[in-house]
Amino acid sequence: MGTTVTHAPAREGLSKGNGPQPRHGPVKSSRPAALKRRGRRENLAGYLFMSPWIAGFLLLTAGPMVASLYFAFTDYNLFDAPRWIGLDNFSEMFGDPRWQHSVRVTLWYVVVGTPLKLLAALGVALLLAQPRRGQAFYRAAFYAPSLIGASVSIAIVWKAIFSDDAIVDRTQKLFGLNVGGWTGDPDMIIYSLVALTVWQFGAPMVIFLAGLKQVPRELYEAAEVDGAGKLRRFWNITLPMISPVLFFNVLLETIHSFQIFSSAYIVGGGAGGNACGPADGSMVYTCYLYVQGFENSRMGLASAMAWMLLVAVALVTAVLFWSQKRWVHYEEGAR
Repeated sequence: MGTTVTHAPAREGLSKGNGPQPRHGPVKSSRPAALKRRGRRENLAGYLFMSPWIAGFLLLTAGPMVASLYFAFTDYNLFDAPRWIGLDNFSEMFGDPRWQHSVRVTLWYVVVGTPLKLLAALGVALLLAQPRRGQAFYRAAFYAPSLIGASVSIAIVWKAIFSDDAIVDRTQKLFGLNVGGWTGDPDMIIYSLVALTVWQFGAPMVIFLAGLKQVPRELYEAAEVDGAGKLRRFWNITLPMISPVLFFNVLLETIHSFQIFSSAYIVGGGAGGNACGPADGSMVYTCYLYVQGFENSRMGLASAMAWMLLVAVALVTAVLFWSQKRWVHYEEGAR
């Protein structure tokens, strides 16, 4: 008996590539499209979450800034339509004696108040950096004024403390100083504002304290072995090591000092003929800006003053960043 072997017919199309495509082919081609759709959905979700901030920025920050830039070149009084006058607001501003006085008062406040505040913050931070009982309580107690110091209520209390026959005036009389209250004296009211800002040293103190904690103890131990005293260790180790933190505090507090308004306005007397203190003794820049914009209804001139303040603060910030190369010491690769 013979056995017949039957071969299956050859699948001619397979060798020529005409047969069915591998299963992974279509899946591969669809994956990039699926990833793109997923990426678009994620981006849409991100924009939806960001939309409240974007709307607030455009409506409450960017929009008013653009509008104030336009108003700076117009005669605008909040009631009539703005009228284009070019650079007249700036020329009037530079020639105004009260504007020049506000610039001098503000610069004096910044140059005197900012260093005193930072010195107080650094001194207390050095004390709190040493281990002692009740350290957490002292930190909270010294930090608290920076939380409430900028409020209107504190400014009202501060005005009462430094007024005639108040606690400061009575304390002065105990030492034979009959100078009266500070808030009623055009020459002394600015000192009450400086005292208020120095009292609010809590925020830079906390930043200094964090910087002091990062200084390696080995440096102090090695310097002590070499016979370096406390002052020398502070000058040669502490200050260079915390110089980035010092620069940060100087920058923030300088900008903050240029922006002082509520305390100067309240302590100076508030609305009325002496809104910026007796004989304009507490007329800082922002106070005079407020007077021109809201009491004199000269919003165009006030906008020009606001933009001039922005330019001045930007220039001071640029100078500080330029000067940091000479006195700020960063770790290698930390910049």
